[in-house]
Amino acid sequence: MTVLDDVRRLIERLSPHPVCDDCIAERLGLSVRQPANHKTRELAGTPGFERRIEACSLCNSTKTVIRKTVKSSAR
Repeated sequence: MTVLDDVRRLIERLSPHPVCDDCIAERLGLSVRQPANHKTRELAGTPGFERRIEACSLCNSTKTVIRKTVKSSAR
C-alpha cells in the first residue's frame, strides 16, 4: 500500500465530507504534512476528487480541503 493509496482511502471513507492536508497527515500518522499535500494535489487532478477552500470536516478550520465528489444520478 502506498501513501497515495492510504490518502485516497481516507478521503473516500470520509466522503462526501471534506478533509484538510493536516488532518490527513495526522490520521495517517505521517510525520510531516508535505506528503499529504503532495498526494491530495495529485488526486485533485483526477476525476472524482476536488480541492477548494472550505471548512475541514474534522478540525473545522477553513483552509484548502479535498473531497471525493458525489456523482448525481441522471434523470
